[in-house]
Amino acid sequence: MIRRAIEGNRPYLFVAAFFLAGCATISTHQFAQPAADWQARTGQLLYRTPKTTIIGDAFVRFSKTGDFELTFSKGPVTLLTIREDTTFAEAKGPLAGRGWTGPIDHAPQQLRGWLTLREEIVRNQNHHAVRHLAGPETFVFRF
Repeated sequence: MIRRAIEGNRPYLFVAAFFLAGCATISTHQFAQPAADWQARTGQLLYRTPKTTIIGDAFVRFSKTGDFELTFSKGPVTLLTIREDTTFAEAKGPLAGRGWTGPIDHAPQQLRGWLTLREEIVRNQNHHAVRHLAGPETFVFRF
């Protein structure tokens, strides 16, 4: 009886397996691990869009070779974590929606402003304040 039910549903089992396999995307990209020569900065970040303003804690660290990490939190809640190198990025947390991993130039619209911060922070690494505009988004760091 079970055998007959399985044999009768083979096309459906194949379709179900195909869709379930398509849902699991695994990245093989390896980000550099933070090392002693990375610079780290902590401070506050004001993030503003036409509809939202959030002020929270920011922790950034970066290497001389372009590796970058950003953690933006409000109290005990991590709102966004970004790991990035010169070509690839990963974003997690409520501000990243369902999360995203991939080449920077293929980032979803909601993350593009965030992914421009690496260059701005590294370029202004000796400044106590960093202000960056990315379309309708404003980022103001105070370190």
